Amino acid sequence: MHIVILGAAESGVGAALLAQAKGHTVFVSDRGPIQPDYKQQLTEAGIEFEENQHSLDKILTADEVVKSPGIPEKAPVIQALREKKTPIISEIELAGRYTRARCICITGTNGKTTTTLLIHHLLKSAGLNVGLAGNVGYSLAEQVIEDKHDYYVVELSSFQLDDTHDFQPWIAILLNITPDHLDRYGYSLEQYAQAKLRIVRNQDSEGTFIYNADDENIQRYFKSALRPVHQMPFSLHHRPDIHLAAYYETADLMCVDLLPGYYSKTEEVSTANSPLIGQHNRQNTLAAVLAARVAGLETAQIEAALATFHNADHRLQSVGEINGVRYINDSKATNVEAAWYALDGIQQPIVWIAGGTDKGNDYSSLLNLAEHRVKALVCLGVDNAKLRATFDPIIPQVLETQSMADAVARATALAAPGDVVLLSPCCASFDLFKNYEDRGQQFIQCVNERMGE
Repeated sequence: MHIVILGAAESGVGAALLAQAKGHTVFVSDRGPIQPDYKQQLTEAGIEFEENQHSLDKILTADEVVKSPGIPEKAPVIQALREKKTPIISEIELAGRYTRARCICITGTNGKTTTTLLIHHLLKSAGLNVGLAGNVGYSLAEQVIEDKHDYYVVELSSFQLDDTHDFQPWIAILLNITPDHLDRYGYSLEQYAQAKLRIVRNQDSEGTFIYNADDENIQRYFKSALRPVHQMPFSLHHRPDIHLAAYYETADLMCVDLLPGYYSKTEEVSTANSPLIGQHNRQNTLAAVLAARVAGLETAQIEAALATFHNADHRLQSVGEINGVRYINDSKATNVEAAWYALDGIQQPIVWIAGGTDKGNDYSSLLNLAEHRVKALVCLGVDNAKLRATFDPIIPQVLETQSMADAVARATALAAPGDVVLLSPCCASFDLFKNYEDRGQQFIQCVNERMGE
């Protein structure tokens, strides 16, 4: 076949290399500039490409098109291909055709990356031959060229699921559905939910579907009675209304049941040594432990690996402790919901560093937590007026600064032994920093300098 790839970043280049390796002719087109390292990969492979344009005369000769998840349906190039009835697939769909490995796939509005990394860590720690792919930044298609893994743990966004048709995960995990990216789905929560539920669409009785029974939108849109797949719902609490595959008996003791229902056999898994913080991470851990058990891991292997897990940087990342005060970097929290998880998850008194570029934030959902958990707020932004107007009346001390070093110094001065200094900005970073990673790195550096004093 003649395959055209739209988009030449990680997934597009991986798809191009796989398509060529399987004997297809390939042309790659990117509407913007192609990064030098990706350009070099294409050149070395002898794959024809173009950048800064989409030449329709070339693109419309395709037998099949693999499109980048970032290209919306309304893009003119996609509309032209739809008119010609050219099949359009995702990189994940292409990769799925050529792998014999079992794919454990994770989607959801929040928590995907943490859950994906945790499952990969659990399986790898137990000695399984496992690869990591998808939205975490590694092309599944490129890894499938050699296909040397028995398992792949794959993070999937709704955009990546949109153009899957026959792709069949061995284990599918749906963590939650909350309104996000609705502009891509006709401002319809139902359309967005159905995009997420594509993860389970092709599963049969050989597959397993792990999902959050506490999520109202999953309960509303997942027609569980119609699916032949082995279903494993989880919840933060024991629920008499549903046969749960996993739930918490106490704060750090999980009950796991691989055959929920009449043949149930409950096991206990301790999460006491897990470094993950917050209710949402307790849900992520339920999903990960279930996936690990389905993959054949024993309880002792899971408990040992939970203790050695390091989450991706800037997500409720423990940075260190100075004079009994813990410092936590949650720079990835660029919206209100993410900051809510952080404030809810930390039980100790908090000195909170927040602020940045406000994206039309409504802070009202944070008021109760801020009033009861936050002893001081350090506003770190060019314009802190909205933060101050919201939190001045309820937080005892509110300060302002425009420097990370000063923010950490002031937070340290306000914190007492047993407190937590939390960077969970609630806002984008572009007023004072390059991106959220830069903001988080500066926080870590400032804390490390104080630890060295």
